[in-house]
Amino acid sequence: MRGVERRLLAAVPRRVLVVLGGLAAAQAVLVVVQAELLVRAVAGLVVWPLPWLAGAVAGRAVLGWVAARVAGDAAALVKRGLREALVARPLCEQDGGQPGGRSGGARVTLLTRGLDSLDAYLAGYVPQLVTVVVVPVVVWGRLVVADWPSALVVAVTVPLVPVFGALVGMRTAALTGRQWGLLERLGGHFRDVVAGLGTLRAYGRTEHQSQVVRRLAGEHRRATVAALRVAFLSSLVLELVCALSVALVAVPVGLRLLNGSMALATGLLVLVLTPEVYLPLRALGMRFHASAEGVAAARAAFGVLDSPTPSPVPLFVPPSVPATGQVRVADRAPEIVVEDVTVRYPGRERAALHRVSLRIAPGERVAVAGPSGAGKSTLLLVVAGLVAPSAGRVLVDGVELDTGDAQQVAAWRARLGWVPQHPHLFAASVADNIALGAPGADPRRVRRAARAAVAEEFIAALPEGYDTVLGEGGAGLSAGQRQRVAVARAWLTDAPVMLWDEPTARLDLGSERALVEAAGRLLAGRTALLVAHRPALLGVADRVVRLRQGRVHSGEGVAA
Repeated sequence: MRGVERRLLAAVPRRVLVVLGGLAAAQAVLVVVQAELLVRAVAGLVVWPLPWLAGAVAGRAVLGWVAARVAGDAAALVKRGLREALVARPLCEQDGGQPGGRSGGARVTLLTRGLDSLDAYLAGYVPQLVTVVVVPVVVWGRLVVADWPSALVVAVTVPLVPVFGALVGMRTAALTGRQWGLLERLGGHFRDVVAGLGTLRAYGRTEHQSQVVRRLAGEHRRATVAALRVAFLSSLVLELVCALSVALVAVPVGLRLLNGSMALATGLLVLVLTPEVYLPLRALGMRFHASAEGVAAARAAFGVLDSPTPSPVPLFVPPSVPATGQVRVADRAPEIVVEDVTVRYPGRERAALHRVSLRIAPGERVAVAGPSGAGKSTLLLVVAGLVAPSAGRVLVDGVELDTGDAQQVAAWRARLGWVPQHPHLFAASVADNIALGAPGADPRRVRRAARAAVAEEFIAALPEGYDTVLGEGGAGLSAGQRQRVAVARAWLTDAPVMLWDEPTARLDLGSERALVEAAGRLLAGRTALLVAHRPALLGVADRVVRLRQGRVHSGEGVAA
């Protein structure tokens, strides 16, 4: 028995194992009683044993139900304990700023599908394991009393069943472990992609991530089919071994019955009891294959709980591109015109934007100010093509932006440097997160972008610098640090249009001052639309537009 299985058994309360053992012993006794009654009814051609036989069968059914109920309650208890321990375990442990731990996507897969698969082990395999220890021994003891030559054949052939089962089971365990690893990777990656879908859309990386998810799903499908193929082979092997073993007993018994050296009642008793010796072993093999995924999930859970600084599993895989060190040359700064744009979100009576009109000249930097809920972020989403207006339109150099035209929207987003209000960072290295929109950028350009966004100092303080792998959502960094990484990401795209949504909102005064000073360089020669609450960023803008309740306030043309 492997270490993970011993730990799972140790997690089951001892009283549960004692109860299961008692129930298995009672079932073994009823198996013998059932066989005795059946033999008496057949050999003696009498009917009086039949009611007692029906009672024995009903008793076995009741004991089986009680055992399943006890094992199910124990499984729920163990799963709850593991879930509580995993939930209490932080995704990232902080040790001098060092991020670590599994990503949230992988953790969710483990907490849901992973631990649920333990039912097959705790409520199926464990009770059957107890049954294997008790029932064959009791039944074999009755065979010894009835006919010791047959009992000797059974004693010789019974070990063949676990031997062949173990040979096939080792292969099954390896394949199931690989299948679980692929499922965990697929579930974790898919969740992280969904969480960062807005960022991926803004940077035009959705198609690549679709291909990654499709590839991971294909790998998991092939691994599942391979595991099922071996499981079916195992069932065939066990059935064949058990059938041959029973035949080795049945043939001599039949010959002895023919020559009159064995009584009919004894022969029938041996023939009825012999399959009952092998039956628990065959069932154990099937239970083992059904529980293999649960064991793999338990191994992953114990790995999380045992590791003081779990190794991060980067789930965002940047696209592979030729490492030329070059990024797309920026187009010229365009003119952006917003004409009578109205946006209504489902379930809300008041429009987020109502007949908003705005013109941003090429290379002009416009700041949007106003109270929370005024529609500032919605305006940025409309300009970015992430929200389709209910009415009105957006013109870029005189061409209407059609959000229904995927090709046109993708081309427009390729010209954007996007910093959302809540930037999403993936479970990948700092360098990969900065290079999201420019995956071919060499390390020098990445460092230059970080320096421009006033992020180089805190990145250098991380344990592995730019190669430090972050937790999901940027865990391991403060909110202000995540914001600066997003600014560096936008600057690295070399895009002619910058859309910034409150980039200084979570910065301390010193960092805010440094970023505002750098903003002049970051936005030079670009068309920019900035959302700002704090006055420091307003000083960078050429003009300030004020929104109130989704409408442009009368101070629309106020100079910065």
